[in-house]
Amino acid sequence: MVITFPISIWMCLKIIKEYERAVVFRLGRIQADKAKGPGLILILPCIDVFVKVDLRTITCNIPPQEILTRDSVTTQVDGVVYYRIYSAVSAVANVNDVHQATFLLAQTTLRNVLGTRTLSQILAGREEIAHSIQTLLDDATELWGIRVARVEIKDVRIPVQLQRSMAAEAEATREARAKVLAAEGEMNASKALKSASMVLAESPAALQLRYLQTLATVATEKNSTIVFPLPINMLEGIDGITYDNHKKVPNRA
Repeated sequence: MVITFPISIWMCLKIIKEYERAVVFRLGRIQADKAKGPGLILILPCIDVFVKVDLRTITCNIPPQEILTRDSVTTQVDGVVYYRIYSAVSAVANVNDVHQATFLLAQTTLRNVLGTRTLSQILAGREEIAHSIQTLLDDATELWGIRVARVEIKDVRIPVQLQRSMAAEAEATREARAKVLAAEGEMNASKALKSASMVLAESPAALQLRYLQTLATVATEKNSTIVFPLPINMLEGIDGITYDNHKKVPNRA
């Protein structure tokens, strides 16, 4: 370096980007407890070896995993894990390949967690399951300098025959609920009709007015000829009035 100083100085200077850190090994030992960067760092040729570590968030796609749930249903579940390296020294010194180790651990944790849940719990509680997986991964990868930011379950695939069975079950449940609601509606309507009949029974004229109102409503909706019966007492009253008029006419003459 002394002899070729003007030229060797450019080989000793390294540029580390803002989202990177450099772990420097000098004669096989980590030079400092903290990684260097960002900016310009000095590396001694033939003595120092450095490893760049990317601190940006990394996306890890978990391929579909065939899982046997607690209620003995075979499903395929895939997901995605978002993590980042917060300690470059731990990521380099404590594990051989930190990304491969995190990828395999995510697959194993996904199978272990979903294997303790039933199919209905998996379908209904995705957020809770994802949070449990995130907590387990975060605790396991802490020594590797990894911080898990988020875990998401993308898709849950179930057999076609099971899908048909679940659809039939859901349809039967909806029909049963509809019948219960219809029965409750009929019961409430019968109670209301009973109360209305008791009110109308107190006044016979009110019943006649309600009858005429219903006929007027029907005639307004559909123009047609309506034949409706008249009470006998009304006919007798009309006959009585006609008979009295015939009797009175000769007397007046």
